[in-house]
Amino acid sequence: MNNGQANSFVLADPEKCIGCKACEVACFAVHNRENGVGAAAGTVSVPVIPRLYVIRTDSFMMPVQCRHCENAPCAEACPVSAIRQKDGAIQVDEARCIGCKSCAIACPFGAISLFRAYSGGSEYKNRHLKKRQDTTLERKTRIIAYKCDLCRGATPPEEREESGDKSGDESGERTPWCVSVCPEEALTLMTPVKEMNARLAAVRRL
Repeated sequence: MNNGQANSFVLADPEKCIGCKACEVACFAVHNRENGVGAAAGTVSVPVIPRLYVIRTDSFMMPVQCRHCENAPCAEACPVSAIRQKDGAIQVDEARCIGCKSCAIACPFGAISLFRAYSGGSEYKNRHLKKRQDTTLERKTRIIAYKCDLCRGATPPEEREESGDKSGDESGERTPWCVSVCPEEALTLMTPVKEMNARLAAVRRL
């Protein structure tokens, strides 16, 4: 658990969002390094599957992503305990996920999607489950849940430092890549420390 502290989450400001989808591209790229994404232009061999999505209506645009609920309904709905609170975020254990869709149905924000799993640039196959393809039986591709993990499962901190990315908040928590790349600063990482400081500032203004 999180030692009694609230989870962090990314807050979107629809008044600033221009719908450029830089957040989507960054999210996909940093979570797919093992699939060759980002190594060179034109080498993307897997579907572009970000963990947040920019929605557009007649009146606004904004990204939709996991809010890392304190009493996460997705975790309660998961029959195999594949969704847990870890390091101040709600995370999916992809090795445990069975692709049952219960979490996606339970999420009140529509922030969980299910897609094929990829490893090393290829579809990750089930060990035992098969499907009929024409006249032969083939191993079926695993389906897993995808959601924002606050980049906990993305590029390690040491790689970020080597690339010159020193971004973080006052609590020392690494800023998710979607927040870092937004040209309009429409995304903000909300942490327990940041929320506490905001409340103290509001009290001082009274």
